[in-house]
Amino acid sequence: MAEYLSPGVYVEEFDSGAVPMEGVGTSTAGFIGVAQKGPHQGAPVLITSYANFRRVFGGNLSETEFGEYRYLAYAVNQFFVNGGARCYIKRVVPADAAFAHNVEDDAAAPLVLYAKNPGAWGNKITVRVQSASRAKTQILELIEAGNIKKYRLKNASGFQTGDIVVLDDQKTKIYNKITSIDGNLLTFAKDFDTKAVDTDLVPKTVLYSCEVNLEISCEDVVENYEYCSFNTQSADFINEKLSKSELVLVEAKPTEELIAPFQLISGKESGEFLISLFGGTNGSKDALSAGDFIGEDNGPGARTGIQAFIDNNEVSIMAVPGITDPQVQLTLVAHCENMANRFAILDIPKDKKTVEDVLTHRNYFDSEYAAMYHPWVRVFDPLTKNTTSIPPSGSVAGIYARTDTSRGVHKAPANEIVSACVGLECNYTAGEQDILNPKGVNLIRSFPGQGIRVWGARTVSSNALWRYVNVRRLFIFIEESIRANTNWVVFEPNDQVLWLRVRRTIEIFLGDVWRTGALAGATEGEAFFVEIGPSTMTQGDIDAGRLICVIGVAPVKPAEFVVFRITQKTESAGE
Repeated sequence: MAEYLSPGVYVEEFDSGAVPMEGVGTSTAGFIGVAQKGPHQGAPVLITSYANFRRVFGGNLSETEFGEYRYLAYAVNQFFVNGGARCYIKRVVPADAAFAHNVEDDAAAPLVLYAKNPGAWGNKITVRVQSASRAKTQILELIEAGNIKKYRLKNASGFQTGDIVVLDDQKTKIYNKITSIDGNLLTFAKDFDTKAVDTDLVPKTVLYSCEVNLEISCEDVVENYEYCSFNTQSADFINEKLSKSELVLVEAKPTEELIAPFQLISGKESGEFLISLFGGTNGSKDALSAGDFIGEDNGPGARTGIQAFIDNNEVSIMAVPGITDPQVQLTLVAHCENMANRFAILDIPKDKKTVEDVLTHRNYFDSEYAAMYHPWVRVFDPLTKNTTSIPPSGSVAGIYARTDTSRGVHKAPANEIVSACVGLECNYTAGEQDILNPKGVNLIRSFPGQGIRVWGARTVSSNALWRYVNVRRLFIFIEESIRANTNWVVFEPNDQVLWLRVRRTIEIFLGDVWRTGALAGATEGEAFFVEIGPSTMTQGDIDAGRLICVIGVAPVKPAEFVVFRITQKTESAGE
């Protein structure tokens, strides 16, 4: 409470009403898979379009090279085609993939360059090196103090302690290193003779700093770095300068020799030098295993595979496109259950087409945080210029996002067209769906004149309360929205005033959700309830610092079975 020490009028603000709440996003996807290039360490990378994906992670992988592991690019393309807007990508790299580089492994070189990440893509990287000078001036005076010689420059701006410099009198070049700078007074590793001094208005003898300009290119991506130095004390030290490059990693090895960086790299005194990287490989499918996709939890920023998404709180839809190994899929489902804020989309192996085979795979799972889709869809393949079958998870994730945006997360993502799909790997009949649908296998079917549509919206849960995808995802949305918007409650006085504010905040939010059609009931009272107070917590709870709020909502269930009962109307006598 404020102190009042002198007479006057005081105005204070205080919070007494509900705190506005915003719903969290539900349509951001997370994908794990093999790519041509791109970051493979650290957190998953945000991608906002397929063009963005191609720039960062490359294009499609061939079936010959990666077989069943090649579907990430196809799935991401389908995600955006079907209405997705944002996704995070975690690249998986085969153990035998190699980085492109510019020197043999056993060679010693002053400048070693590696592609930023492994893959044959790095063999397309070229680095154009040019000699450059950040600063130049003339020496106006030699000052001798005992055994120390200092040189007064006309302008010392741009020169840094540790820089290699060259004194050029248009006939000869003498290389040296700056050991100290005091204003315009410099000392060098070796003394110049008196010919270094040139006081003419247009000097013939000039002191230059020695750096290099680099142009790093790979296909249509070009990076330019000016005035890169081999001076470890400089802000332009080449290792630091290139640390943000998207194309290369650099390991410069400074030398004590008085030699210009360009000459150190190229063996030439000036001009231009071209470096090409080589030796990058994509690795092989034989070097991949379920463990690469499952990943390892090595701590923040060092997690791999599925485990990398522990660091990510943005995704709400997860898939490992085309990877149908039960170990991987069960890990993905467990991840979604543990995080409790995301939902898994599972593929069924392409070759499992009979009802019995499909059910054999489906029976590995029982979770309200996952749904399974089949069969695979046929799309255009830019590599073969023909159609190819790809797993449906990418398309379905896009449909989830599209439905969330156009209707809301409460709308079942079914009876929706699969865009850019020209066929199915196999066609199931209504009779076959009669068996598969109750078991939680969501079929994609082709209907004459209506296109290819997702024709199911069930989870793989045996619990009837969580039978439908939209119900589980609606609860995820509500829970995460409340969690994200109630941090202000923590450490507030746990009294009736707080209880009233919390209840009113949540009631207003759920009222808005109800008005969108997400909750059943003719009134708010029928759609939800919020209880907080003596009925939800004891004095022991309050003493232990616990505030307990009980919330109940009535989700809308989809009209999965539409039944029209028709009878014959008999005309009454006398009418």
